Amino acid sequence: MSLIENAKIKNIDHLGIVAGLIDEIGIVEIINSQLGIDPREKMTAGKLVKAILINGLGFVSRPLYLFSQFFDDKAIEILLGEDVKSDYINDDKIGRVMDKLYKNGLDNLFMKIVLSVIKKFKISPKYSHLDATSFHLHGEYNSEENQEKEPGITRERPIIITKGYSRDHRPDLKQCVLDLITSSDGDIPLLMRVGDGNEADKAVFGKILVEFKKQINFDSIMVCDSALYSQENLNLIAHLKWISRVPMTIKKAQDLVQSVEIEEMNTQSIEKGVAQILDEYKWQEEIVNYGGIKQTWLIVESQKRKCSDLEKLDKRLKKEKDKVEKLLQELKRENFETPEQARYKLKVINKKLKLFDIQEVQLIESKSKQKKTIYKMSAASHEKLEEIEIQRKSAGRFVLATNLVDDEKLTPSEIITTYKNQQSCERGFRFLKDPLFFADSFFVENPERIETMLFLMSLCLLVYNLGQRELRNSLKRIKVGIKNQLGKLTSSPTLRWVFQCFQGIHFLTINGINQVINLTSERHFILNCLPSSCQKYYLLS
Repeated sequence: MSLIENAKIKNIDHLGIVAGLIDEIGIVEIINSQLGIDPREKMTAGKLVKAILINGLGFVSRPLYLFSQFFDDKAIEILLGEDVKSDYINDDKIGRVMDKLYKNGLDNLFMKIVLSVIKKFKISPKYSHLDATSFHLHGEYNSEENQEKEPGITRERPIIITKGYSRDHRPDLKQCVLDLITSSDGDIPLLMRVGDGNEADKAVFGKILVEFKKQINFDSIMVCDSALYSQENLNLIAHLKWISRVPMTIKKAQDLVQSVEIEEMNTQSIEKGVAQILDEYKWQEEIVNYGGIKQTWLIVESQKRKCSDLEKLDKRLKKEKDKVEKLLQELKRENFETPEQARYKLKVINKKLKLFDIQEVQLIESKSKQKKTIYKMSAASHEKLEEIEIQRKSAGRFVLATNLVDDEKLTPSEIITTYKNQQSCERGFRFLKDPLFFADSFFVENPERIETMLFLMSLCLLVYNLGQRELRNSLKRIKVGIKNQLGKLTSSPTLRWVFQCFQGIHFLTINGINQVINLTSERHFILNCLPSSCQKYYLLS
């Protein structure tokens, strides 16, 4: 037999990096310790989860029932072990493991993995960000008809798949909600929780933070958007440290935003490294007591947002002016039976106008063709100058609040930069909803499986963001960059770009001897910047 006939070539591409990160975290061991190992099974639950995560981070958008096909051309014996065959990864096995994961408790299992990651990789827990998104689902999902809603965030029942506020702009479809807490250090997901499709952020955010604090033993400043800011939630999290945006529905916030003169607002000497980020901001501090809690309120003005808001205001002015001119013509042509009817019509019109006001000029009495007394109204429009001036002054302004006052007081620049990092959660949601990820795999028929799918997807996010953090930290530590898509050196590459750089790496086996093909010096360098567990899959250790 020739060497070519005896050769076996399998793809490994970037999947060795994914497998190495999973090993480094210890996901297989943690899951096996929680779910147990049955000596009769060909593949443990932990190893199957590893296979799912490798597939999930393969960026090929294959649904669960094609998992075994995904591994057909991959070096499965290298990635998952010599005793694993691709046909072990079938829909029956996946279904059984998903059911075991759900029964074990997804939130607690995720927290065990997270605490291990924080300890091993020394993730800074100083700031944690909470946000929520929705995932729309196709199908009937009659769960809301069969279950009663329970108060609180801990529940014995599965989630209710139903319609609610859709962040996906698909109000026609039923959905579920994913709550996520991430660290500002590397966007590492610290908590995942799946909620009912019609769950309101304001109703659960305070409770989520309280539960999160019970499960962790480190001090963290919680950052959230305006959904957290209500008297009930503030009292609930009074023992926690937090930064939140203040909703403009609060009268005190409206008054401050509208009354602060630009000349009064301060620009402060800014710490090195954040000056460029905060160059477009001005702010003023106020000490406020809201909900019985002493707080620092920061009235912030963003120059970029101000320009955008003023442009939108000008467009609204023009649009409403055109509308008013049409209304004036219609009003002029309309016949009224009484003066009261004409003035009531004018009152109704004015209620619908925001920036203009139509005023009566003259009410003319005349006779119709049928000799009935009729009234015609002559009117004129005026801009609501006071309202327009308030909106111009409020343009680009928002209010941030924190309960860190007196001895624990944060600088204004720290409050602003920390809140800007709220994008940490948004980046995670964009990753989870990427069409190349397995958001399209939501074909499963019961809510328990959907919760488990979101648990597995959140684990993928954890693996991905941890790998990206470790690579970037290594590059910054040695002060070297790698080439990005434009061929320029960067010390902050995305892990997805690195994955693309690793396409075309193969595992060659000839007469039982393994070799890695196409492992260039640049790819070798990248692997040396990643945890050592990644290197072994490319035969470097």
